[in-house]
Amino acid sequence: MTREISNPSVLGKQSLEGIKDLVIHNDDFNTFEFVIETLIEVCNHEPEQAMQCTLIVHNNGKCVARTGDFTTLQPMHNAIIERGITSTIE
Repeated sequence: MTREISNPSVLGKQSLEGIKDLVIHNDDFNTFEFVIETLIEVCNHEPEQAMQCTLIVHNNGKCVARTGDFTTLQPMHNAIIERGITSTIE
């Protein structure tokens, strides 16, 4: 996932330092439908977005599901882990 900065001089370097990625990892246990449902419910993805993310995970091994600060991503990460899906905050 690419982060665009419209005017770097206004945002400054410090504004991106706290930005993290919530990454979903591929496994051999969870179905596409379950991962899609999880992304919709936990990460507030639209169905098409959840499907695309799930396909990226399947084909590439991982996908950035959300980007934000650690405080925002941590509850999502915990909910995903509780459902048995592997995720990390990077």
